[in-house]
Amino acid sequence: MLALFLPLFLVLLLIGMPVFFSMLAAPGLLLYATGMERDISLLFRNIYNGIDSFPLMAIPFFMLAGELMNRGGITLNLVQFSQAFIGHVRGGLAHVNILSSMLFAGLSGSAVADTSAIGSMMIPAMEKNGYSRKFAAAITAASSVIGPIIPPSGIMIIYAYTMEVSVAALFAAGIVPGILVGVALMVVVALMAKKYDFPIAGPKSSWQERGQATKSAILPLFAPVIILGGIIGGVFTPTEASAVATAYALIISVWVMKTVKLSDLPSIFIKGAKASAVVLLLVGSAIAFKTVVSLSHSAEILADFVLTISDNPLMLLFLINILLFIVGMFLDAGPAIIILGPILGPIFINLGIDPVHFAIIMSVNLTVGLATPPMGLVLFVASSVSGERIESISKAILPFLAVEVVVIFLITFFPSLSMTVPRLLGLVSG
Repeated sequence: MLALFLPLFLVLLLIGMPVFFSMLAAPGLLLYATGMERDISLLFRNIYNGIDSFPLMAIPFFMLAGELMNRGGITLNLVQFSQAFIGHVRGGLAHVNILSSMLFAGLSGSAVADTSAIGSMMIPAMEKNGYSRKFAAAITAASSVIGPIIPPSGIMIIYAYTMEVSVAALFAAGIVPGILVGVALMVVVALMAKKYDFPIAGPKSSWQERGQATKSAILPLFAPVIILGGIIGGVFTPTEASAVATAYALIISVWVMKTVKLSDLPSIFIKGAKASAVVLLLVGSAIAFKTVVSLSHSAEILADFVLTISDNPLMLLFLINILLFIVGMFLDAGPAIIILGPILGPIFINLGIDPVHFAIIMSVNLTVGLATPPMGLVLFVASSVSGERIESISKAILPFLAVEVVVIFLITFFPSLSMTVPRLLGLVSG
C-alpha cells in the first residue's frame, strides 16, 4: 500500500488537489480498490483522534504568539537590533535578514511566519539598497527554514507527539543545528558579497545606537528565554509554555509597547486560528493515513527491505537523508514526519541511533525541504511577498540550499553537534 500510495498521492497533488484531501483520497481509493471498504471509516474517525491531543495544543498557541508579535511590530525591533550590529558590513542587509530570522525563530517556530514577517520588511529594503528582488526573496526563503529548527518548533512538537520523544530534548538538540544553518548562510553571503561587491547598508552604528536597539529588542528576546527555560527547567510543559508565550506576547504588544489595540485582537485571533486549522487538519489526515498503513504492515516490510540494502547505519543514514530531501521537495514537513517517522524511526533506533539524534536529522532535513523547489511552501510565500516568480527564486536559492545540505550531513555524521546540549542538560543519557 505504501508503494502505491506515494505515486497516487503525488498525482493528486499535481492535478491541484489540496494536500489535506490528497492525504485522505489516496489511501481511501486504495482501500476501496483492495476490497477493504470497512476500514475507510477508520480514516475519518482518526482525523479527529489525531487532532484531539493535549501536546498538539502547543501549535496554535505558538502560532498565535508569533502573529501577536508580528502585528505588534516586534519583528521590526529585531530587524533594527540586527542592523545595529552587523548592518555596516558588505552585504549587511543580507546578513541582517539571516540574523533576524534566527532571532524570530525563537518566537514563532514557523518558517511560513518567518518568511512573511521578515520578507515583508527586508525584501523591499534590500531591493531599495541595490539587491535584486530574486536574491532578496531567495535569502529570505533560505533563512526562514531556521524557524522550525531553533526552538520553539511546531515540527518538533509534531515529531515528539508521533514518536513519543521528549519535546524538551528535541528543543535543546535543535539549538546548535539552527545556529549552524544561520552561520553557514552568512558565510555564503560573505563570499558572494566579496565576489559581487554587495552594497553596504549604512555607516557603523555607535554603541549608543546599539544600546538603544538592544533596549527596544530586549523584551521580545526574553520570550525564548522564558519558553526554553520553563520547559527545560521543568516549570511547565511545552503546551503550557506555548500558552505562557501567547500571554507574554499579548501583554508586550497591547499594554507595554502599545503597538496592538484591543480592537485588533479579533482579526489576529482569526488569522491565528486559520493558520492553526491548516496545520492541525494536515496532522489529523496524516495520523489517519498512519493508522490505515499500519493495517498493511508496510512499516515492517519496508524495514526488511532497507536492511537488505546495508546494515551499516552510516550508509543507511546517507541514503535516508537523500530520500528525505526528495520527499521534502513535494510534501510539507508535518505530514512527512507523521507518515515517515513511525516507519523510519524504529529502523534506525534498532541500529543504535539515538532517537533524539534521528529526530533532529529528520526534522532539519524536511524543514530545509520547505525551501526546496519545486513545491517548497516558503518559496510560494516568498513569491507572494516579493512578487517575484518562483522559477527565479528557485535558481537564486540554490547556493543557500547547497550549504544547508552540508549542515544536514554534518549533524548526521557528527552527533555531538546536536546531542551535546541535551546531554549537558540531562535530557538524554550517554
